[in-house]
Amino acid sequence: MTQAAIRCENLSRRYGPVRALRPLNLSVPAGSLFGFLGRNGAGKTTAIRLLTGLAHPTSGRAWVNGRETTNGDGTAAVQFGYLPQEPAFYNWMTPVEFLDYVGQLFRLETAARRQRIPELLGLVGLEKTAKRRVGGFSGGMKQRLGLAQALIHRPPVLILDEPMAGMDPAGRRDVIDLLDSLRGQVTVFLSSHILADVDRVCDTIGIIHEGELLLVAGREELLARYAANAVELEFARDSQPQLADFAQVVHQQPWAAGTAVENDQLRITVTDTAVAREALLPLIVAHGLLLNKYEWARPSLEDVFLAISDS
Repeated sequence: MTQAAIRCENLSRRYGPVRALRPLNLSVPAGSLFGFLGRNGAGKTTAIRLLTGLAHPTSGRAWVNGRETTNGDGTAAVQFGYLPQEPAFYNWMTPVEFLDYVGQLFRLETAARRQRIPELLGLVGLEKTAKRRVGGFSGGMKQRLGLAQALIHRPPVLILDEPMAGMDPAGRRDVIDLLDSLRGQVTVFLSSHILADVDRVCDTIGIIHEGELLLVAGREELLARYAANAVELEFARDSQPQLADFAQVVHQQPWAAGTAVENDQLRITVTDTAVAREALLPLIVAHGLLLNKYEWARPSLEDVFLAISDS
């Protein structure tokens, strides 16, 4: 899937002297789960409003699934499902009534709506509240309903602005599982500041800061690029009395930059990863230590994000 499901060319937005979004050039491959990361006020929502045609760009153009969305063509909306950061509902409606209303807006036939609505309510975990008034829903329940309305017309692209806002950990996990189940079937453009959630589900990451896109990279590539030159070792309890002496031996190695001992664990920072990988295990064996865990440390997406946005 190499075709771009979302494409922006020099897309920008200025509000008077404020540049909310600097010229954005972006290509999101079809079928990917794209995480769009940035601090509050970084320009994430502005970019999404331009992408969806809800705001007019100062310059540039954007396309979703091959249809331009920045030229005022309202019919392009059928190409994507959209969940805003703060979805709005008619509080007197039930979920069934609301989804039926949205389905009619997308011109779904009656039979299609009757089949699709129960399917979506089950998918987002609202089947037991299908006939309750939306006005009594919690914030998390409203996010679930918003996700259902974004999916009702089976769009090829899903654009989500902070979809886990207001959800408890169980609700966030359910949404993540749902998005993961769509992998390869739908292109997901996910804007979020909850980095742990993006880390769990997204395969491609874009980081925006002060209106400027800093980078786009695959998740694994990004983590590998910022990988720490450190190895974490955990030893059996029988080896613990020897650990302090072993740490001193390691510290004297030309490839070791530092050591830290905590209980039965040893963390070693190294200057030359390749040499350390070859030398470390034979050194452990030579000292007769029993090893339970051997792991080269990798940063979390949060570590990477902070390193990039603070630089």
